[in-house]
Amino acid sequence: MDRRAFLKTAAAAGTFVLATSQSGFAQAVSAGAKPAKVRLACVGIGNRGAEVLKAFSDTGEAEIVALCDTDIGAPHTVASLKAHPAATQFRDFRRMFDRMAKDIDAVCVCTPDFSHFPIVMLAMSLGKPVYVEKPMGHSFRQMELMMAAEKRYKVATQMGNQGHSEANYFQFKAWTEAGIIRNVTRITAFMNNPRRWHGKKFDSFLPGMPVPASLDYDTWLATARQLEYNVGYMNGDWRSWYELGNGALGDWGAHIFDTAHEFLELGLPVEVDPVKIEGHSPWIFPQASTLVFKFPARGTKPALELTWYDGQQNLPPLPGNFGTAVVDPNIPPPSKGSIDTQRTPPGKVIYGEGLTFKGGSHATTLQILADPKGGAPALSLPVVPKTTSNHFLNFLRACQGTEKCRSPFSVAGPLCQAMAIGILAQRVNAPLRFDPVSRRITNHALANEMLAGVPPRREWEQFYRL
Repeated sequence: MDRRAFLKTAAAAGTFVLATSQSGFAQAVSAGAKPAKVRLACVGIGNRGAEVLKAFSDTGEAEIVALCDTDIGAPHTVASLKAHPAATQFRDFRRMFDRMAKDIDAVCVCTPDFSHFPIVMLAMSLGKPVYVEKPMGHSFRQMELMMAAEKRYKVATQMGNQGHSEANYFQFKAWTEAGIIRNVTRITAFMNNPRRWHGKKFDSFLPGMPVPASLDYDTWLATARQLEYNVGYMNGDWRSWYELGNGALGDWGAHIFDTAHEFLELGLPVEVDPVKIEGHSPWIFPQASTLVFKFPARGTKPALELTWYDGQQNLPPLPGNFGTAVVDPNIPPPSKGSIDTQRTPPGKVIYGEGLTFKGGSHATTLQILADPKGGAPALSLPVVPKTTSNHFLNFLRACQGTEKCRSPFSVAGPLCQAMAIGILAQRVNAPLRFDPVSRRITNHALANEMLAGVPPRREWEQFYRL
């Protein structure tokens, strides 16, 4: 089928597929039987994608029916292919849906940041629940369209900040509901480990190189501009570039202050000030940055200032009684190097009314810092409920109709959009004022235009209309 014709008929076909798969799950639940396994298609199966694929497979609730990667068969995809030899293989996600839409219940997307959007939009338009790695999209506009599509197509969605289904999530929720965390006015968040772009400098995009025969490079580019192939963009190195990645903030913010953003109802900032930018470049992310996000008062909650620190030497100011850092031994290492426990591992300090809390990233729970003058406070802490499902099983159960996703686009979208505004402040190296009502940056015309992201190449425009 012609791809344009396929896209025109996708919504109608997807309605049937969704109704069929949901009714099958619903019938099993209502009859008291265990729901059928979710037939899962995985797009992006190497590197982080291989880890996510294994996590889904390990739940025992997913049947891997399709594997898709633009460089399928390359060394970084071999382990996934060997683990699931019965899955049908594709290089192009559009051909996968064209051939197998009726055989797929849900989709997992672990491609580079800039290519999440078209895969997710097509999947949702076909009525498919979607799990997508963080950040959920690349530009503010993409995230806006993804949230709208979630409402329109009424499918389960989950962003892959896996700590949002573990101990930190349930603790933060219980402590805010009990008033232990209250009237927060300041948060310090930090990620000071090495990044791929540290120590590098570029005056343009990279020069062209021959495209490997195994790679479908045009599909890899997706909605990005027509960059010439260079190995310096591949296998995680795309993270360095503004037009392809989301930097340290977009990569780690969703693991560090995601629970604060949700349960303190931060929404979108009204101002982001890049008070420190080291090694500013129009091409790649800075060597270090300090960004101050200003969130307005929300109902009875006071205005809040969140300060973000990245860069190996750009260490945050910490309370004198901070002590040792909070480190979750189960979190994956950064995209380059490892977490250095001798410096400050990724984490946060939350300043609330009467109490200060320290925390790490992902699933690490908060600790209450003792008052230097009065010792540890006497508190009656609420019981924190435990869950029977992790982030991956939570998504599969949402597909089956037995749970709700904990990081749906309606929750993850505003978090990622707040970070997207911060990334624009890094990129233009100027304070930005944002109007949450008009969804516009009001003091910087170029940054306001950049909210829309890179104009897609012509054949990819159709994904913005799904």
